[in-house]
Amino acid sequence: MTETKKVNPILGSKDLMEYLVDAGQRTVLYWDVMRQRGNQYLARMAEKVPHVLQFNHHLILDGRTLPRPVNYGIIKIDPPEGTVIDDRKRPFVVIDPRAGHGPGIGGFKADSEIGEALGAGHACYFIGFTPVPEPGQTIEAVIEAWAVFLERVAELHPAAEGKPVVIGNCQAGWALMMLAAKRPGLCGPIIVAGSPISYWAGVRGVNPMRYTGGLLGGSWLTSMMSDLGHGNFDGAWLVQNFESLNPANTLWSKQYNLYANIDKEAPRYLGFERWWGRHVILTGDEMQYIVDNLFVGNKLSNAEMVTEDGVKLDFRKIRSPIVCLCSKGDDITPPQQALGWILDLYGSDEDILAAGQTIVYAVHETIGHLGIFVSGSVAKKEHQEFAENIDLIDCLPPGLYEAVFQTKAADVANVDLVTGGYISRFERRTLADIRAMGGNTPEDERCFAAVARLSEVTQGLYRTTMQPMIRALSTEQSAEGLRRMHPLRLGYELFSDRNPAMQPLASAAETVKENRQPAAGDNPFLQWEKGFSDWMTRGLKAYGDWRDMMVEQVFFGVYSQSWLQALLGLRASDGPPRNRPGEDPEHAAFVQRRIEELKAKMDQGGPREAAIRALIYIRLPENAADERGFEMLRRIRAEHGAGKPLTEFKQDLREQYYMLRLDERRAVAAIPSLLTGREDEARKLLEVVRKVVTAGGPLQDEAQRRLAEMERLFTSPPPAGGPEDHS
Repeated sequence: MTETKKVNPILGSKDLMEYLVDAGQRTVLYWDVMRQRGNQYLARMAEKVPHVLQFNHHLILDGRTLPRPVNYGIIKIDPPEGTVIDDRKRPFVVIDPRAGHGPGIGGFKADSEIGEALGAGHACYFIGFTPVPEPGQTIEAVIEAWAVFLERVAELHPAAEGKPVVIGNCQAGWALMMLAAKRPGLCGPIIVAGSPISYWAGVRGVNPMRYTGGLLGGSWLTSMMSDLGHGNFDGAWLVQNFESLNPANTLWSKQYNLYANIDKEAPRYLGFERWWGRHVILTGDEMQYIVDNLFVGNKLSNAEMVTEDGVKLDFRKIRSPIVCLCSKGDDITPPQQALGWILDLYGSDEDILAAGQTIVYAVHETIGHLGIFVSGSVAKKEHQEFAENIDLIDCLPPGLYEAVFQTKAADVANVDLVTGGYISRFERRTLADIRAMGGNTPEDERCFAAVARLSEVTQGLYRTTMQPMIRALSTEQSAEGLRRMHPLRLGYELFSDRNPAMQPLASAAETVKENRQPAAGDNPFLQWEKGFSDWMTRGLKAYGDWRDMMVEQVFFGVYSQSWLQALLGLRASDGPPRNRPGEDPEHAAFVQRRIEELKAKMDQGGPREAAIRALIYIRLPENAADERGFEMLRRIRAEHGAGKPLTEFKQDLREQYYMLRLDERRAVAAIPSLLTGREDEARKLLEVVRKVVTAGGPLQDEAQRRLAEMERLFTSPPPAGGPEDHS
């Protein structure tokens, strides 16, 4: 009797064969993309000035030709065809971060910081860098070069209404703040995107990267890696630090997303890797300066840094509006690190006003660190709105504001006054709103202070014992060998055509593309694959959470020990481990002089000053500025001629605002005296006031009452005997 061979229904199924063909083809295509990535990396390494800018451009200044040479340069972006640039609008300057990866991310695609600035009619410039620093280059030399670049941009735009807007991304943001503190009158509005400034700040259980310096025992390892690099620090180590924060994405999700969507994902993947995979070098002096003063020392946010030429870097000196863009989803620069400097410098909301500083912040709910500069959705929303409303930001009275973006709808009031896809409002906030985001306790601060003290000790020991030997053994050839053997660099080079095993993939991939047979979306084996991927992602995420928890526990377990703190010269009885910067006597005297000057000027001026004072007085209770009101004012100004320059209007507005804050009753009571003898002009300006204050929609009760009060004063000013009683 002949036996009938049993066939496994699973192995013999059509779904399985379909899946196996699809999976095999995706595997070939995936490894071919890895091969292309490797080849792309080698081609980029051969370029002298690699970048990923998608815009045509031409060089303006090369930092390598300056008296203190640096590997930075500034280029002017050529507007795409059909883009109209208005020479009266202030130019934008985008500074790329130099944190291990290559330049160009600010103009990576059309929907970018550069793209949105060009779309708003602004001339645009870009400050980038070459892969290798100049010998002896320092951070201070870099910011001096930026100053030269910005002066050149201002010279090229004499007709612009205002100084250049400068955007600093990530590492470039804190360096830009240093420059603005050293040269307060150099920049227009400053936008710092995803920039860590207060490095100790954060929330327990959320921000593990701030513990790195403590777990490494300070900055001695940075010195050693620079010495092994023959005086240079390999930026690939920084990129690896970033990638280690999210093992689920680095080890699985990023690569699986490419594999699962290989038919359409390859161009996007290769485009990003073209930027992310071009690791650059910093000098050892630059990296040591960053780690000692910022990462470990945290000296920047509370004005403890002094430049080599004796200038104290105090952010309270900055006269330009400061815009901080950050995100709750950013594990590299959480909101606390982006905004904590405000709490470090200012003890009260009145201190911000006394400093004459305008600070605007915007907190995204979910976007990650790179998304702040790369994401098209952020570019189309936050960066577009900032570009469209930069003059409004520049004219905001001193204080702390949050940028709030409301989706534009057809039924909102005066929708024709909205220039972008969102209605921008800048709402008053207080220091309490920043504190509500969370932060350190005094005990936490003492732990970080202990790390800073320990770092000085371990760094001194390294320099005395190990550094002479390592420097004697290190050569440029050994340093280059170590760079090439770095795991990140090696991963690119191994999967390129330099590896003979990878070369057949090109023809195999072409054959697969010609005979591609993707599995159906409902294929059960494909669903199992996706389920396995979800399981891997959850597992690696759980591992990452566990690792971060252990890192945090070890950090506080070690550095909270009273004996260790005492050994390092810290005692709880000594009070806070770092003090808030003291009041500058010269600035305090300046503020007092300005108060006396403003009080003396309350009765001076004419209908124009009265109208500005009325605008502020009416809107003051609502504690917000709406773009529609400013756009209405802009259109009225254009209709009746330019009048005073924007810079003078800003100064007038600030003076009138201060007068109302100093003595609201007296400032309002003086309005009739400013209108005496010019009743016709007063009535015309009253109509302007009405249009501007109601542009954002119906007024609240208190604002409505104030408008009625101004209508009485503007239409029936008293005779020239003195102002009416405003009691």
